[in-house]
Amino acid sequence: MGQVNVRVNGYNHTIGCKDGEEEHVQDLVAQIEEKVRVIRSMGGQFSEARMLLHVALLFADEAADLRIDLARLRTQGPSAQASSAPGLVPAPPEPDPRLAERLSRIAERIESITTAIEKP
Repeated sequence: MGQVNVRVNGYNHTIGCKDGEEEHVQDLVAQIEEKVRVIRSMGGQFSEARMLLHVALLFADEAADLRIDLARLRTQGPSAQASSAPGLVPAPPEPDPRLAERLSRIAERIESITTAIEKP
């Protein structure tokens, strides 16, 4: 099993992953760190747990928007994909069957980090 040492919001974390997924985990952490920068730019002081909650909310909001766009594209058919708004990427022909597993592992990691942070 692989491990990646990452830094998010100034804190170091060791993340376990399957061998060969280290670069993917680093890419995901880079996306999380970008959201942390967005939240920090808004001002205010956040605890680590609250910061992670805001990051999760930003990602959940983006995912909700993508699900709405995907549902609209699917109901309008192939012709809607050709005339869709610029920047919208059509859905792949078949969903990645490993996506739910990956999201579940990420959610478990976020929960364990949050639990560790909230301990006195």
